[in-house]
Amino acid sequence: MTNADIVFTPAARRAMEARGSLKAYERRLTEGFPNTVTPELASFIAEQDMAFLATATADGAPYIQHRGGPKGFIKVIDERTLGFADYRGNRQYITVANLSENDRAYLFLLDPARRQRVKLWGRARIVEDDPALIERLFDTGYKAKPERAILFTIEAWDVNCSQHIVTRFSEADIEQALGPEMAKMKARIAELEAENARLKAQGQPADEPSR
Repeated sequence: MTNADIVFTPAARRAMEARGSLKAYERRLTEGFPNTVTPELASFIAEQDMAFLATATADGAPYIQHRGGPKGFIKVIDERTLGFADYRGNRQYITVANLSENDRAYLFLLDPARRQRVKLWGRARIVEDDPALIERLFDTGYKAKPERAILFTIEAWDVNCSQHIVTRFSEADIEQALGPEMAKMKARIAELEAENARLKAQGQPADEPSR
């Protein structure tokens, strides 16, 4: 038995066989999936500023929650464990409750700018009584209050295809790409805003050129 059983359950295999795709995954079924953090995975995780964490109740009702923070907010603890700080939010505690009765979890990492995504199956647990761990996972200077830590133990992971990922860039990505041009653009915007304020103070319409 390999950890392929986690990804390709008996029901999934029956569905694949019925639709003619099972044979294409024979090697993966035999060898299984990676379950440790490779340098490539660590590099990918370090670039992410958001993730989707899936949990379920004891009877299997699913729940997905968006998690975010500074780039690299998910930290590699060891070759099998990821961790991140859990910040104060809407105080519904659905994820906390789910993990208290069912530790199965799933992380979906999506990088729209690079059109890449990674799927991770595993187990997760809440840690609320370890200030040192929470401090280790907290990004200094980030404007949020960490209340606890979530540790995710990897059981299997896989790289998903890039099909249908729409390329999107964050503000930080755009600023980095434009470099000095972004600084010039911001300076010009500041000039125009100052000019607009001056004209308003003089009672002159902002769209009418000064004479």
